Amino acid sequence: MKQYQTEQEKFWAGKFGDEYISRNKEPWLIASNLALFSSILKRTNHVNSIIEFGANIGMNIHAIKNLLPNTKLSAIEINAKAVEQLSQIENLTVYHQSIFDFASNKKNDFVFSKGVLIHLAPTMLPKVYKTMYENSNRYICMIEYYNPTPMEIPYREHNDKMYKRDFAGEIMDIYPDLQLVDYGFIYRRDPVFVQGDLTWFLMEKRV
Repeated sequence: MKQYQTEQEKFWAGKFGDEYISRNKEPWLIASNLALFSSILKRTNHVNSIIEFGANIGMNIHAIKNLLPNTKLSAIEINAKAVEQLSQIENLTVYHQSIFDFASNKKNDFVFSKGVLIHLAPTMLPKVYKTMYENSNRYICMIEYYNPTPMEIPYREHNDKMYKRDFAGEIMDIYPDLQLVDYGFIYRRDPVFVQGDLTWFLMEKRV
């Protein structure tokens, strides 16, 4: 059995991660993601490669493929059943591993996470920030639950499995050449494009 560094990795690689797949593959989610990523990507330039940290079955990837059909896409995913579905997406490079273990010499123009950092062990976030930063040629985008101070949230009757904090502020504090380009909020009661209460932050490396 694979040895993981944190309880959260085991949680998402195992049965709970398997069950998550069936709850998060409704067709309307791609439409909502199209609306979300069109708002974000219109603030970028010359994005030819994108990698998602924690892609699950690729609902974000499907939306991005429609918006940027010629862009090279990659995804990191820890859950084996999710990887089976990810691997069926045409021209997608899939890394079946923990984000904490990911390393690559290839950089991407746009590196992002969506609803993933909130589920990681807080002590491991500096490592993830470093990996995202080093893998980015230009843009980093975090689409997560925001709170000005770190806090834990009960998650489906589980403890230590969800947190919200200022992820973008933390990575910008560590890497001063990252500058905020834009940000936005998606309300869970949006009457057309449903998402969770997510806040997105688009950052760019500036020399």
